[in-house]
Amino acid sequence: MSQVSSDWVADAEIAPPLPVVHGTSLLRRSLRLWRTRIGLALLGLIVLLAIVGPYVAPYGPSTPVGAPNSDPSGKAVLGTDYLGQDVLSRVLYGGRSILVMAVLATALGLVVGIAIGLVAAYSRNALDDTLMRGMDVIMALPSILLALVAVAIVGPHAWVIVAAIALTTVPRIARVTRGTALPIVERDFIAASEAMGVPRWRILSGELLPNCLGPLMVEASLRLTYSIALIAGLAFLGLSPNPNGANWGTMIQQNEIVLAVQPWGAAAPIIVIALLTLGTGLIGDGIARTAAGIDRARGEE
Repeated sequence: MSQVSSDWVADAEIAPPLPVVHGTSLLRRSLRLWRTRIGLALLGLIVLLAIVGPYVAPYGPSTPVGAPNSDPSGKAVLGTDYLGQDVLSRVLYGGRSILVMAVLATALGLVVGIAIGLVAAYSRNALDDTLMRGMDVIMALPSILLALVAVAIVGPHAWVIVAAIALTTVPRIARVTRGTALPIVERDFIAASEAMGVPRWRILSGELLPNCLGPLMVEASLRLTYSIALIAGLAFLGLSPNPNGANWGTMIQQNEIVLAVQPWGAAAPIIVIALLTLGTGLIGDGIARTAAGIDRARGEE
């Protein structure tokens, strides 16, 4: 056994481990691309809007300020909605809940999905097959349908929406993690760590996970984009924790019937959601291109 361990250690010295792609290093290099900078600027603008918006809004989110569906004026910059509430104020109030739930759902899905993917890739036995078949079953269900079923059974509570969206995120994260980790598991430095008695959890977190960060960061940005769209979609269907509160998805649903009369009640939240998803998409695309070496020379100019 000692001879085998020595051989593994010697092989590990001959074939060094893959270079670790640290998340901060990848982000720093991706910032050389204009698409990443534009994406960060858009994301930062919308996040700032959601955080600071309620403090600078001219009116409360449910305060009537004029006649329903009135045109933009000095009193209401974007006009009023179908109840006479200020559209601008509701837009400024409406983003915080969507962003918080989207971030929480994505983070929860990442943690669970990464854990499942790493365990599946490292086990290389029946546990791998069992975990992946379970992920396949979840992936076979449409995300919006799974979320609708969960909300219909339990109710449109914030934690239910977060958990349902996180559940739709887990299989995709697990698949990406497993696919990235499988070739790394076969490397000699993993065998050397096992021979030296390194605990399994340290191998998973210290050896496998750092080498999977590049693809996972890209997938995380995509999952965040889909989470935002899914939460807004549920709110559009009237399934939000506070159906009468200010919410971008709810605003679209409430004011779509008066688009021809006063378009800003629905157009303003649509524009904000579009900019938010565009920003996260550009960031993910920039990180993906940097990790793959695409546009590297152009971005370093």
